Amino acid sequence: MRAAIFNGPGEIDVEERPRPEIEAPTDAIVRVTHTAVCGSDLWFYRGDSDRDAGSPVGHEPMGIVEAVGEDVTSVDPGDRVLAPFAISCGECEFCRKGLHTSCENGDSWGGDNGGGQGEYVRSTHADGTLVRVPDRFADDEDTLRSLLPLTDVMGTGHHAAVSAGVEAGSTVAVIGDGAVGLCGVLAARRLGAERIIALGHHEDRLELAEEFGATETVSERGEAAVERVRELTRGGPTHAMECVGAASAMNTAIDVVRPGGTIGYVGVPYGVEEEGLDVFGMFGDNITLAGGVAPVRAYAEELMADVLQGTLDPAPIFTETVGLDEVAEGYRLMDEREAIKVLVKP
Repeated sequence: MRAAIFNGPGEIDVEERPRPEIEAPTDAIVRVTHTAVCGSDLWFYRGDSDRDAGSPVGHEPMGIVEAVGEDVTSVDPGDRVLAPFAISCGECEFCRKGLHTSCENGDSWGGDNGGGQGEYVRSTHADGTLVRVPDRFADDEDTLRSLLPLTDVMGTGHHAAVSAGVEAGSTVAVIGDGAVGLCGVLAARRLGAERIIALGHHEDRLELAEEFGATETVSERGEAAVERVRELTRGGPTHAMECVGAASAMNTAIDVVRPGGTIGYVGVPYGVEEEGLDVFGMFGDNITLAGGVAPVRAYAEELMADVLQGTLDPAPIFTETVGLDEVAEGYRLMDEREAIKVLVKP
């Protein structure tokens, strides 16, 4: 099979690799029809995080089940499925609590499992991981584009909103205008927030945030952004969602939220160790910090139900679509901020 391979910073190549096969009775093989480039992929692409050269990449697969192990009961060959970015067993203590990303038997899409940006993947623990798409939507391309973000960014934005305590009538600041931040706006609206203030630096993305439900947008940077949000909210929102993954974004969330408020954070916290985190600011204002890596499998069914009934549509985050042979171009487009998120069709 062909798969996207990381061969060093800035080097994504498509190479021939062995097709994954059933190795355990709980495995399933999925032929990937849709996948995506994630903002978190840019960390190794830019050389900001470590990754072995020669490793397959990608973690947002959707496709058709080709084969299943003898113990798999939830899906059959021919079923359309989507898969969260983390493989989980669905049975351990943490999966039962809805914390699938801490699964005691967890696995990833890299290595021998094929990588999500390739033609085939092996899902270990298929029953605990794969989410079956109802047959009547299995070949509806518009619906599939709307469902694909549930593999990562829509579930992650939802986790930010849930962790921040957003509910009906809330005022919330969403920090970040990437795919996760935009999905966070959708999630906050879905949970009934009355005011949603989106912070970002790209006019086109802030316009999309307004289409997604943001009531106000802030394009200023640094302290000017904090002052603007405080002005709009007469002292700061009760809820803030950090959807970037940078020390500056986390400290903006701390600075902007009202005393006694809650921050939901889902951005991978790169740079925090070097730049520092304003823990004293949180301590002094009794600010709660909640979140972490999003257990998107826990949210998949409820979000899919809304997509299928037409009340949730994150598909506009895909501003470019490429084939597998053009996946390197997809990385470039995202790296240079020419695309919000790139859909890849192997």
